[in-house]
Amino acid sequence: MTAFARSERAALADALLAAGPAAPTLCEGWATRDLAAHLVLREHRPDAAAGIMLGAVAGHTKKVQDRLAAGDYPALVDRVRRGPLLLRPFDEAMNVVEFFVHLEDVRRAAPGWTPREIPPPYAEALAGRVKTSARMSARRFPARIEVSGPGVAPFTVNGKQEHTVRVEGAPGELVLFFTGRQSAADVSVTGPDDLAEKLRGARLGI
Repeated sequence: MTAFARSERAALADALLAAGPAAPTLCEGWATRDLAAHLVLREHRPDAAAGIMLGAVAGHTKKVQDRLAAGDYPALVDRVRRGPLLLRPFDEAMNVVEFFVHLEDVRRAAPGWTPREIPPPYAEALAGRVKTSARMSARRFPARIEVSGPGVAPFTVNGKQEHTVRVEGAPGELVLFFTGRQSAADVSVTGPDDLAEKLRGARLGI
């Protein structure tokens, strides 16, 4: 059984601790303490986690997240590191992308960050998630999007649209791009200039 989520969880906790509670992240409006609180809320507070996706209960989610973020930061990060015991069998399915993205949220918001080498088996696991991410996050974009890259089987989003934009990159970079981190993702975007620019600035993310 693979354990990519487990190793990324540990690396993310290490990065959060090293950065400290007030460091910036790629998540708009969130410092590291907010990101750590989001992760704990997502795994430990099902009553509030629904608000991550549902606007009707987003106010409750924000209140819970703010309370978590205001607490002891090392203890908060320790909860991220340990994770929930009951959900451990589902860790890989739930978090193989989540922790990769949020680790890069911390790393790439820091000055002087450098790319890290992704082991081929992990890159393959991420490649398997690119299509779902792209089709969910870019389904309303007003152009056909052709996606490809090393180890990524080419696919198309919005195939019935008239004009085409092409996005090419490594699996992890494509995951970042289609989860709303376009400015931080190392991908090539080609096509009509207006549409390429629109895609780079679009509000993507699941």
